[in-house]
Amino acid sequence: MASGLIQTLRHDLIDDAFAYRPLPPSEGEGRLARLLPKGIRRHAIWRGHAAVVALAAFVVMFTGATQYTFIGPVGRLATGLVAAAPILMTLVRPIAAWWAAVAMTLLLAILNGPSMTWPWTPGSFVSYIAVTVLVTLRTGPRVAAWMWSLTLVIGLGFWVLFGDSYGVNFAQMSVASAFALAIASSIQIRRHAKAEVSAQQEVTAVERDRRTLLEERTTIARELHDVVAHHMSVVAIQAEAAPYRVKNPPPELEAAFVTIRENAVAALTELRRVLGVVRSSDYEAPDAPQPTLASLDGLLANVREAGLSVEKTVTGAVRELPQGVELSAYRIIQEALSNTLRHAPGAAAEVEVSYVLGGLGIRVVNGAATGDVRPSPGAGHGLTGMRERVAMLEGEMTAGETAAGGYEVAVFIPVRNRPEQRDEPAEGAE
Repeated sequence: MASGLIQTLRHDLIDDAFAYRPLPPSEGEGRLARLLPKGIRRHAIWRGHAAVVALAAFVVMFTGATQYTFIGPVGRLATGLVAAAPILMTLVRPIAAWWAAVAMTLLLAILNGPSMTWPWTPGSFVSYIAVTVLVTLRTGPRVAAWMWSLTLVIGLGFWVLFGDSYGVNFAQMSVASAFALAIASSIQIRRHAKAEVSAQQEVTAVERDRRTLLEERTTIARELHDVVAHHMSVVAIQAEAAPYRVKNPPPELEAAFVTIRENAVAALTELRRVLGVVRSSDYEAPDAPQPTLASLDGLLANVREAGLSVEKTVTGAVRELPQGVELSAYRIIQEALSNTLRHAPGAAAEVEVSYVLGGLGIRVVNGAATGDVRPSPGAGHGLTGMRERVAMLEGEMTAGETAAGGYEVAVFIPVRNRPEQRDEPAEGAE
């Protein structure tokens, strides 16, 4: 146990005691800094350094005013600077600053001579307490315990050697340093705990966003699985029924349809094997087909019944789009309107669907919240899902507040034009 204690003491106060450990800038502006002018507020990150320098200046004046010496103003200033030097050292070398405080105590005790406040003079007393507090705030409670223990050893040594001759203020220092270090340790522990909680919250937020993204991708995969499986099943059924629709089909045609059906069934089996793993144990495939933009009127009717005033505008030539695009467009509009219901109660919304030459444009905009209903807080998971769907289709999406205080979601999904089927030339055609 003794060996372990000595090793810990060496690690905390001896090894690398003079290591360069500059005080980092403060995070944020702070409550008091917000009251300062903007020109000064930008320097608020150095408020910790400024506080240490101000404390050192106070110790210089206090030591010069209380030092019992007759060497004149220059001597008083010199003793004040000696007392303030360890405080300034805490900015760059905190452990070495404590050892400098011990040396400062002995030096000022010798210069001051025997007195009722010995070995800690009033100036060195304040400086020593300040140094131990600053070092504790920069290191931790364990270093504080070692500093207090060694302070007791130093004070007890002076009391044993000179207690009968001088008025050793060992008891005052032990009590004052104990209270000061206890307060500083509690502050440091609270600060460390707060930093750990903040770091854990950041990690939790990242994990939550990642989990939300994976859940949204799983949902998309399920929906695409249902869409593709439905089409492949239709292909297989039509390939099997096609030969019976033709009277006396040639063998080559029957063989071609058999091959088509076999390939469709094989593809459907592989699809279910690969994408089927994303289904949870309680997931049930929908009985009805996945929704498309043709079902948009039903969605708008539902949100109107929920109290949202919404208008729809369709521009361009309405045409049939790939079912994956139709499904994603429907889900994007559905999530945008759900966000409006949650975050902007009482506001009106507009849905605009634009069929353009290169793809499909979607715009959902709502006004500011009105009425007495408070908006529900959100974590941005709906936007994450929308962005994931748009990224899957290689589209673009913007979302943000409008000048009127509302919110706008704009999406463009590119759709490639289907190649036109060319008629094969007749036999003998040049």
